Amino acid sequence: MAQSQISAKKQQELQQQYTNYKNNLQQLADRIGNVEQETEEHKLVLDTLTPLPGERKCFRMINGVLVERTVKDVLPALQINSDGLKRVLDELVKQYKRQQEEMEKWKVRCCLALALNFTMAESDD
Repeated sequence: MAQSQISAKKQQELQQQYTNYKNNLQQLADRIGNVEQETEEHKLVLDTLTPLPGERKCFRMINGVLVERTVKDVLPALQINSDGLKRVLDELVKQYKRQQEEMEKWKVRCCLALALNFTMAESDD
């Protein structure tokens, strides 16, 4: 009886850990998707503005306010933002892979621990 209570408690703990790993991975995947979308939007704007004359006016959203600028004023800032987004995206992908590897190692450890517990319980009978 005590063995089954411990086992049930252990299973709940393992299920909670697994859920935490999955939730963390899902959050990272969502952030990666958002940053990828922003990166694509920046690329599209850069591709559109690059061939235009520098003196041509364009509009840029800054903190929710639409501001009139020239192409030559906007392009450098837009390029810096785009480069920053790419760096953030690379870092998020690395974090995702690390988290995924950590989860796989955890799965292996848990499976071995569960198998050992099962084997020990069988030998007690």
